[in-house]
Amino acid sequence: MIEDGKIFIGASRNPDDSINKPEYLDLKFGNRHGLVTGATGTGKTVTLQVLAEGFSRAGVPVFAADIKGDLSGIAARGEPKDFLTKRAEQIGFADYEFDLFPVIFWDLFGQKGHRVRTTVAEMGPLLLARLMDASEPQEGVINIAFKIADEAGLPLLDLKDFTSLLNYMGENASALSNQYGLISRASVGSIQRALLVLEQQGAEHFFGEPALKITDIMRTSNNGYGQISVLAADKLMMNPRLYATFLLWLLSELFEELPEIGDPEKPKLVFFFDEAHLLFNDAPKVLVERVEQVVRLIRSKGVGVYFVTQNPLDVPETVLAQLGNRAQHALRAYSPREQKAVKTAAETFRPNPAFDCATVITNLGTGEALVSTLEIKGAPSIVERTLIRPPSGRVGPVTDAERQQVMDRSPVLGVYDEDLDRESAFEMLAARARKAAEADAAKRAQEEAAEQPGTTSGWTLPGFGGNDDSQQRRGQSRGRSSGYQRETVVEAAMKSVVRTVATQVGRALVRGILGSLKR
Repeated sequence: MIEDGKIFIGASRNPDDSINKPEYLDLKFGNRHGLVTGATGTGKTVTLQVLAEGFSRAGVPVFAADIKGDLSGIAARGEPKDFLTKRAEQIGFADYEFDLFPVIFWDLFGQKGHRVRTTVAEMGPLLLARLMDASEPQEGVINIAFKIADEAGLPLLDLKDFTSLLNYMGENASALSNQYGLISRASVGSIQRALLVLEQQGAEHFFGEPALKITDIMRTSNNGYGQISVLAADKLMMNPRLYATFLLWLLSELFEELPEIGDPEKPKLVFFFDEAHLLFNDAPKVLVERVEQVVRLIRSKGVGVYFVTQNPLDVPETVLAQLGNRAQHALRAYSPREQKAVKTAAETFRPNPAFDCATVITNLGTGEALVSTLEIKGAPSIVERTLIRPPSGRVGPVTDAERQQVMDRSPVLGVYDEDLDRESAFEMLAARARKAAEADAAKRAQEEAAEQPGTTSGWTLPGFGGNDDSQQRRGQSRGRSSGYQRETVVEAAMKSVVRTVATQVGRALVRGILGSLKR
C-alpha cells in the first residue's frame, strides 16, 4: 500500500463497510495546507502523528505542538498492541511495521525540551500587541517604541529592554509626542502593567537569546528522515495567548526568511498548528487578514500549514478556503452551533454520491474520518469514509527517562540551553544615563567652584566691577535658577537618544507582514 511520493493515510470503505481503496496524500500537494478537525477523543492526534510520520519518512522536516503529551511517543519505536494490529488487518495493511523517527524536543520553559526563544525586536510590534491584548492607543505606543528602537540602534532582546525604553518614553512623553505622535503616560503605564502580567505568566522565558534559528527546525537525519520538532505545550497552554502568538511568530519567521521556490516535489517543512481556534479567538481583523495573507503566500516557499482543531468554524472562511487536504473526524450535533459546524464541514467536501456527508460525520467511529486530498492538477478528490492507518511510532507519551535520552543525543544539544545576556537597550540606556549624570555633576561642580569667594580679582571701587559686580552676577544667577529647573538625568539621557534617532533615520530596520524583522 505504500507508494513513492505519497503518504498512506488509510483505507476508504464502501457503504457495506468493505474496504474500497487506499487513500493517499500526494507529496507534490503537501504544501497546499490542510485541516484536521473533530471532537475530543475521535482520533485527531493519531491522524496528526500518521501525517507527521509520513512527511518525516519522505525526508520532510515537521514542526508540531504537543498539547497533551501524547505526541511525544513519536520519538519511540511503536509496540505491538491489539488495536493497532487489528486496524492494520482491517484495512489490509500488509506493509505495516514499527519505526523510529528522529525527534527534537522543544520547550519554552526548558523543562521538557531545549529552550526556544526569540527577541522582542524579532517578534515585532503587531504580535507583541496581540500577546498583550493591547488596545488601539496602546498598540500605537508600542509601534512608536519599536520605531525609536529600530532607528536608534537599541537592541530589544528581552522584556527588561522593552521596559527600560518605555520608562524613557513615559518620562519624556511630551517631547517625543512632537516627533512621533501622541504618547500618553496613561498608555505607557498600562503597557508596563501588561508586561508585568506577562512576566508573571512566564513570558520572560520566551524573550532573550540565543534566539531560535529556523534552520534548526528544518533538519534531516543521517538516514534521510525529516527531523520532527515537537514543542512541549502542556504548560504553555496555561497561557493560550502566548501559545498562539509563539506559533504565529514562528510562521512569520518562516515566511520572511525562506526563499520563493514555487511548487516543489515535496514540502521543505510542514507546520502543524494544534488548537488552531486559539489563533483566531478575539483576534483583530488586521491580524486575521495578515494570517490569511501569510497562509496564501507561504505555499510558494515550500511550507505546508496544517490546522488542527475541534470545529471547522474555528477557522475563518478566508483561511479555510486555502486548506486543500482535509481529514474530518466525528462531530457531535447537539447544539445549534454544532449542527452548523456539521453542515459547514459537509459542504466543504467534494460530494460522494454513495453517502450523505452530514449524516456520516455524526456517526464516524474513533480513528475514522472523512478524507479528501488534492489530486491531479490540484483538484480535491471525492470525499471518502476512511479508516486511518495505525502509526509506526508509539501511541502514547514517552517516559521522562526516554525524553532525556532523546535530548542527550539531540543535534542542538548545548546550543539553546544556556541564556545569553549581551549588551542591549537596557544597558545602553543605563550607560547614557550615567554619562548624562556625570556630565551634570561636573557642570555643577564647575559652577560651585566659580562661586567660591577669593576666586576673582579686579577693581573694588563701586562702579568698576570687582566684588560688587561678582556678587550682583551671583545674585542674578541665583534669581534665574529659582525660576528654572535643571534637566533631570533621564531627560538628558533621552535627549541623547532622540539625537541619535535623528541621525540614524536612514538606517531604520525593515519589517515584514506580521511585523517580524526581515534579515
